[in-house]
Amino acid sequence: MRTPAALDAIRAMAEIPGGHVGAGTLLTPADVKAAKAAGATFGVSPGATDRLLDACAEQGLPLLPGAATASEIMALLEKGYTVQKFFPAEQAGGAAYLKSVSSPIPQVRFCPTGGISLKIAPEYLGLSNVLCVGGSWVAPKDRLAAGDWAAITALAAEAAGLRRD
Repeated sequence: MRTPAALDAIRAMAEIPGGHVGAGTLLTPADVKAAKAAGATFGVSPGATDRLLDACAEQGLPLLPGAATASEIMALLEKGYTVQKFFPAEQAGGAAYLKSVSSPIPQVRFCPTGGISLKIAPEYLGLSNVLCVGGSWVAPKDRLAAGDWAAITALAAEAAGLRRD
């Protein structure tokens, strides 16, 4: 959790009926506590440390932990994490890497993030071990800063139109 504004946004979104609000980027136990207190129902991290995993367990906050190597994936699997974030996806081998991991570690499903665009998202979504993709293309910083909600809504609608094969 980087800013008080991020916590305020979590608090506001947590009040929307039927919504599930995730908090990222969780890096420390303090981040976990702050996210939970603000109303987050799950957390997301770029990696996973024992301290972070323990804090999430203590707070009862489900976590989408990040992994980039087979060893990291296996270590998280040993701890019961069958859904993981693959980060940084493009820099760590992209869809080809995830495809190669699907054979020896078929029980893990991924949400790849990092370098993903609307153009390449379908390549990931076509893989059996990918549940969803994440990308900042949906809400670019310049559009957020400008308050261009119409453009962000259009990008989000375009992303929502993506489907797994």
